[in-house]
Amino acid sequence: MTALEATSSGEQRGEVNPKRWIALTVILVAAFMDMLDSTILNVAIPSIRNDLDAGYADIQWVTAGYQLAFALLLILGGRLGDIYGRKRIFQIGVAGFTLASLAAAVSVDPNMLIVSRLAQGGFASIMVPQVLAIIHVSFPPEERAKAFGMFGTVAGLAALTGLSLGGLLVEWNLFGLEWRLVFLINVPVGLFGLILGQTSIVESKAPVPLRLDIIGAILAAVTLFLLVFPLIQGRELGWPAWGFVLLALTPVALFVFLRQQRARTRKDGSPLVALNLFRLRSFSSALGVQLAFNIGVGVFFLSWSLYMQVGLGWSPIHAGLTSLPFCIATFITSALSYAVLAAKMGRKLLQLGAVLVLLGLGSYIWVVQHYGSGATSWQMALPLALFGLGFGMVMSPIPDMATSEAPMKDAGSASGLVNTNQQLGFAIGTALVSVIFFGALGGNASDNAREASAQLRQDLAAVSVTGQSADRIVDYFVQCTSDQAKEKDWTVQAPSCAKVPTELSSNKSAAQVYADTGKHTNALTFADTFAHSLRWFIGGMVLTLLLTFLLPRKNAAHGKSEAGAEWKAAAETS
Repeated sequence: MTALEATSSGEQRGEVNPKRWIALTVILVAAFMDMLDSTILNVAIPSIRNDLDAGYADIQWVTAGYQLAFALLLILGGRLGDIYGRKRIFQIGVAGFTLASLAAAVSVDPNMLIVSRLAQGGFASIMVPQVLAIIHVSFPPEERAKAFGMFGTVAGLAALTGLSLGGLLVEWNLFGLEWRLVFLINVPVGLFGLILGQTSIVESKAPVPLRLDIIGAILAAVTLFLLVFPLIQGRELGWPAWGFVLLALTPVALFVFLRQQRARTRKDGSPLVALNLFRLRSFSSALGVQLAFNIGVGVFFLSWSLYMQVGLGWSPIHAGLTSLPFCIATFITSALSYAVLAAKMGRKLLQLGAVLVLLGLGSYIWVVQHYGSGATSWQMALPLALFGLGFGMVMSPIPDMATSEAPMKDAGSASGLVNTNQQLGFAIGTALVSVIFFGALGGNASDNAREASAQLRQDLAAVSVTGQSADRIVDYFVQCTSDQAKEKDWTVQAPSCAKVPTELSSNKSAAQVYADTGKHTNALTFADTFAHSLRWFIGGMVLTLLLTFLLPRKNAAHGKSEAGAEWKAAAETS
């Protein structure tokens, strides 16, 4: 079995690509483009809403449409590389993603932007799986650790750039383009990847000819749709009954898919998913750790964004700069994890990372509850730094651990499954925010409003508002605060908030007292709810820590393995 197929230029099979480090730069640039796009858009949403007159449902599809298309096609995208050539599929994905980004940037209405985002997600799903697959087949095991370490570094850099650069681009409004720069930034990056990738990446595919499993691709997409769509859109649609029906049908669809994959394996050995991968302890256990961790991460990031921007009222750029300790710490440990630490520590690296995440989350709960509505970015720095250090130690090694023993003919399939598993974890975590965060938000708002009513009454008395007038304002405050927290869209005013007492509309001093109390109560409500979400994440991290004990003690990439033997045999067969 050889590591690489002969290229069109006549390079020998099994030959190590002399330009592999340049090729790594190209594919990491593409990975950076995808990761950047997943973070940079969040801060541009208000600008998109205003410029395109987009409704709440439109904005949801701008974000969810990308996630849905990406998740549904990732497994297929990975297998396409095994069959038709990873370089070819990668280049198609980069070209398509770049064009879709340009289309998004010039969108004139919400519908055009939604279609462009769907196209972005679709092309990303065939581009991203090739990144891990090309690393896996282009580098011998002794070099693969450094390559994956650089991949982790790029992930940290993308998070750092996306959260801060997005806010700056929208805030500066360069050339009057506002949010459009968020998408335009992908165009020069994509062109760079296309040009340099054509000459540096060596074509590779499965050594044994494979056929495209169209039926398997359809069944996989249906199975993922039944699971992901209700999770992404459930809260926005009011958790309809048919959503739970789709979720209940997911195990049935999965059973049918697995039966079809086994039959396809017996028939011609060309299934969409190489089920033999799950017999590898390194692969199946790494996927379990990855899924549990990413579910918690999905809960954290959305809850965190809501706490800072809606609860504390911070601007996007303020929230982005607050994330710098997390991003810098993630950048550092992602770079060091596989370049330095993994060979010595093995699974202990992930266990140390999980402990650091737990320390970061626990200290963040203390900061949120101790400082309440007065919490500052500086007070959050240490918890975020601890979280970031652990985040890099857990996230960075997983792709290599999962694919280290995968046969090279199934590198694309393994990569597609790793990426799909990651997206699935994020989707489940984001959906759980509807239950964990929003489920507690209304109750916390009611409790905090009632507790603040006594102080509100005293402050109103200080501006000469007493008696029945004060009663009407306090009753209105408690009802409006509670109802507004239960609204799905904060731009939509709760009906109870529309009936403003005349005492507020005619008395500026009373209105100012009311506004100050409302701001303070809102911050406390989101702080309590964010702390509630962090406790759930802590539970998920304990599970993640326990699952790490299922991993092999040492990564196969750093020792003797079938992958290493495969590379040695390939080198001797040129």
